[in-house]
Amino acid sequence: MHDMLKGKCRFISSYAAALLGCGATCIRIEKNVERIARTFGVHVDMTLLPSHVITVVWDKDYTHSYNCQSKPTGEAIDFCRNIELSKLSWQIAEDKLLYEDAANRFEKIISQPRLNKWLVLLLTSTANASFCRLFGGDFKAVGIVFCATLIGFLLKQIMLEDKIDLRITTVLSAFVASVIGASGYLFGISGTPELALGTSVLFLVPGIPYINAGSDLFAGHYLCSVSRFIQAVILTICLSLGLCGGMFLMQMNFFN
Repeated sequence: MHDMLKGKCRFISSYAAALLGCGATCIRIEKNVERIARTFGVHVDMTLLPSHVITVVWDKDYTHSYNCQSKPTGEAIDFCRNIELSKLSWQIAEDKLLYEDAANRFEKIISQPRLNKWLVLLLTSTANASFCRLFGGDFKAVGIVFCATLIGFLLKQIMLEDKIDLRITTVLSAFVASVIGASGYLFGISGTPELALGTSVLFLVPGIPYINAGSDLFAGHYLCSVSRFIQAVILTICLSLGLCGGMFLMQMNFFN
């Protein structure tokens, strides 16, 4: 009984930390964990912090408890893993999975490799170029943005693989992308060079942290909300520094 309760505690804590690490909102984590705990026949008290998850699991009668602290992985936001982990909570609830089966499925999910980085690179470049076209850029500007995103995002992937700080990575990626994005001005390639430059760094905008910060704020998770908001602001500043650096290098006039 005690070993089973301890195992469930470790599973739920690791599950919540995995969701937090891949970019889930606090309200989603709470709902998924509540669904799992109800199926397992336990009660859960959970505290979500920006870099830790503290979990206390009680038996049905509140006579025995175990607590566990887990740290989210440092990986980037992963929508696929987020979805698979959420689906796991529903599978546990609907199929009445035993703890051992749920743990096996959980290990299988977190051990799955991320999407092919070359596919992600291609799709990100195409999406960013599409933004340029959506905002009214001509096809030459779209091509510039595609190339700028391709090289800037590839640099970001390489630097993150080498465990270089995300803030430094953002500054350098924005710098490289903005230099390439300014080629429309430099060589007179495009009729809408301002759109090519403006959209060349959009792939670095931390939109998900901003959205999650708002969601956590409305859900009452103020620590996580403020932490995510500050992180997003810092990344936005880094993006701006890289963009301004590229514009200064290309001797562009900010007021024209």
